[in-house]
Amino acid sequence: MTIAAAPTTARRGGLLRMLEVVAQPAAAGAAFTLLALGVVTWLPALAALAFTLRAWRSDGDTHSFTGVFRAFPRYWRPLWRHSALTAAAALVLLANCAFLTGRSSPYAFVLLAAQAGLGATLFIHCTALAAHAGLAPEDDVRTWHRRALALAFASPARGTALLGAAVSATVLTLPVPLGPLLFGPSVPVLLALHFAAQQLAAPPLAAPQSSVVRPEGISS
Repeated sequence: MTIAAAPTTARRGGLLRMLEVVAQPAAAGAAFTLLALGVVTWLPALAALAFTLRAWRSDGDTHSFTGVFRAFPRYWRPLWRHSALTAAAALVLLANCAFLTGRSSPYAFVLLAAQAGLGATLFIHCTALAAHAGLAPEDDVRTWHRRALALAFASPARGTALLGAAVSATVLTLPVPLGPLLFGPSVPVLLALHFAAQQLAAPPLAAPQSSVVRPEGISS
């Protein structure tokens, strides 16, 4: 009986871990969606989402839904201006895309592609910024921006991966009720947290040593 029960317990534990891997990002994504309804609140909410998912992955904190609400106030003050600016920029890009979609001119197609590129760039940078804000909440906004720029654009592969994660999570969860709202923000943030942790753990580049050849008999 004991031997037969051990595999059953192991399978049950594995199933619970799999459910947690799905449930925690979904719960955090639901909290982010509610907070983002304020429009100008979306970037602090995304940073709070990153902070909560980091706590879940590293500390085992499973209160992901309430954790986003608890973390939100610490990011509201430093990020609300940036959130308002990015929300306004996103609305302008959406309005431009809606206007250009009905045009058949080749110039309209080029401008539409440019709007899409600007929107993707804005999304990648904000996702990287949220990840660094979640990893290092004690740092200032300027530091988050600087690290986010390095994460998102120093390596084209990382930026492409973040955008691909967002698109894949949205498309693959379309059959699930509210799936894109639950996983669309949380999956790319989880990937950004992984990249950001690697970035912070990487040793700084050593300063190049001088290659000046000094004449014999002259000391430095």
